[in-house]
Amino acid sequence: MALGELRVLGACPLDCPDTCSWVVTVRDGEAVGMRGNPDHPYTRGALCVKVNRYLEHAGAADRVLHPMRRVGPKGSGRFERISWDEALEEISVRLRAIVEEHGGEAIWPYLGTGTLGYLQGCEGVAGRRFWNVLGASRHFLNICSTAGNTGLQRTNGTPGGMDPETFALSRLILLWGTNTLTSGHHLWKFVQEARAAGAHVVAIDPIRTRTAEQADEHLQIRPGTDAALALGLLNVVLSEGAEDRDHLAERTNGWEDFRAEILKYPPERVAEITGLPASDVRALGVRLAHTRPTGIRATMGIQRHAGGGAAMRAIAAIPGVTGDWRHPGGGVAYSTSGHFHLNIDTRDDLLAAPVRQLTMTRLAEGLDESVKCLWVYAANPMGSTPDQNRVRERLLREDLFTVVMEQFPTDTVDYADIVLPATMQVEHTDLHAGYGHMYLVWNEPAVEPPGECLSTTETFRRLARHMGLTEPSLYDSDLELAEQLLASGHPSLDGITVDRLRKEGWVRLNVARPFAPFADGFPTPSGRLEFGSGPAYVPPHTALAGEGPYPLALLTPASHTFLNTVFGNNPELLRRSKGPRVVVNPEDAARRGLSDGDRARVFNANGGFEAVVEVSDRVRPGVVASTKGHWRKLSAGGSTVNAVVDERDADMGRGAVYHDNLVEVAPCAPCDGREPATMSEST
Repeated sequence: MALGELRVLGACPLDCPDTCSWVVTVRDGEAVGMRGNPDHPYTRGALCVKVNRYLEHAGAADRVLHPMRRVGPKGSGRFERISWDEALEEISVRLRAIVEEHGGEAIWPYLGTGTLGYLQGCEGVAGRRFWNVLGASRHFLNICSTAGNTGLQRTNGTPGGMDPETFALSRLILLWGTNTLTSGHHLWKFVQEARAAGAHVVAIDPIRTRTAEQADEHLQIRPGTDAALALGLLNVVLSEGAEDRDHLAERTNGWEDFRAEILKYPPERVAEITGLPASDVRALGVRLAHTRPTGIRATMGIQRHAGGGAAMRAIAAIPGVTGDWRHPGGGVAYSTSGHFHLNIDTRDDLLAAPVRQLTMTRLAEGLDESVKCLWVYAANPMGSTPDQNRVRERLLREDLFTVVMEQFPTDTVDYADIVLPATMQVEHTDLHAGYGHMYLVWNEPAVEPPGECLSTTETFRRLARHMGLTEPSLYDSDLELAEQLLASGHPSLDGITVDRLRKEGWVRLNVARPFAPFADGFPTPSGRLEFGSGPAYVPPHTALAGEGPYPLALLTPASHTFLNTVFGNNPELLRRSKGPRVVVNPEDAARRGLSDGDRARVFNANGGFEAVVEVSDRVRPGVVASTKGHWRKLSAGGSTVNAVVDERDADMGRGAVYHDNLVEVAPCAPCDGREPATMSEST
């Protein structure tokens, strides 16, 4: 290291299971380099293609650096610079008036997954104490994983599962509805270790992704039929007599009823539902029956459909039947977040009375006349929530006071009345816990914030002071908040302190290595895995594909170059993305007169978006795919994939249904210059 250089340890804040530890090189107060921390056992020195450009992104010319007030019509993105004092005074006056006239519930604090920090972001529900003092409505952050979380909670007692590092010990690996090489690529090292020891890797995915291309076997399943496949595989396990009867007797409840459900799904029936050959279902079932340990990686995309909760319950049942939870390297890895027992004290005792809950993915529905203030932070709902056109209509309300805390002029910023400049990760303090590994990771600020940017915690401290609020906990420092988080008393946190984290950068939870979380029982009231009752397979909405005016099932997977809408304005990553594209199977393309490279419109009754056609068998007939993350105002036609996504709930947890929508695709007519909100599905 050169003389005068500093090496600052930090953590990636983005919505990815890997939560990388990084090292920032600082010279003369400027961050001049960033790399993955080579000492971190999961990061192992590597960052992703997106985060490799993080310092460039933080210094981008379009960074929001000062508070701003709207001067043009809503949606125009026209603002004037104001001081922090002016911004805080205007906000204070408006919030007091709203509370006095309409009550605190007229305020909707809309927090997203732009950062997963326990101090600055959604994991610690940043700002909740402030909103509780005002009596604001409760925000239900359901955009990502709630259907799967609920299904796993009902089955295992926690969404927490395998330590992903133990996939190195697996002998059969099912990568189920997860594109590991795009969304969480650090797991692949452990998959490779397992392969070197003879493991067989199967990708189960409707799309032939980067990961599916690298697997030993790819089962191109119909979207949303995963529960049926899980039941079919267990049907074969039973026919092989390979169920772990001791584990079933000692560690599970409801086996006889669930066994009867399994028997309803022989491979032939499963083939009709999933579109897979019955021989493939049977072959994988036989392999599953006789391979211990089997590790299953299933991430959030698998549960974003009408039967998402049931799908995760059925998948979680597999190691309950095979007994794989007994073995390190066996079980299901969905999220490790359930293993982090931090003390998240949002001070709900500060509420004077119970308040209503407003649902994140029901923004268009929820933004009725009863909501007088929408406060958006770590979120870009204009770009990320369902039913984009209807959301835009609601954001155009002149009586809706909208404040957006942001780093860049996103699609949502254009509808704000006040914009507050937000820090980025290298500029503030935070504490992170990976939901794809077992480490707490500390983020030390490496440089001073540019312009007048403030962290989330400091913004709320200043606003509370400006409003004259006297509750002492509103003014806790970042280090005090971190100390409180670690003070849960849970044994997994023994010996983990803020001082230790700041010095070492990361610390593994106090759990066994290798970690077999349910080898001795489950954190359910009974101490057993609960197979449960009710339908084990809930068909997706797209089971109707091929019928009606919208015959194609649309999937909206993660992009390799964006993370949700983060980096959607980065020029180089935008170039690499090649703009919005829609993958269409050759059979479907031929029926519609579409060729590779054509511009097409993808639409349904909600609206539509434009994309360049990629004709490929990477998707099945009847299925089309277009990645999420593109910005509306940077897209041809002024809409993105979320213009066609329904505001509809999954079967459990009010989960979102981003992968469960029916559309049609047609050659695109020349652009007629109309505003996106007025476009109909017929254009």
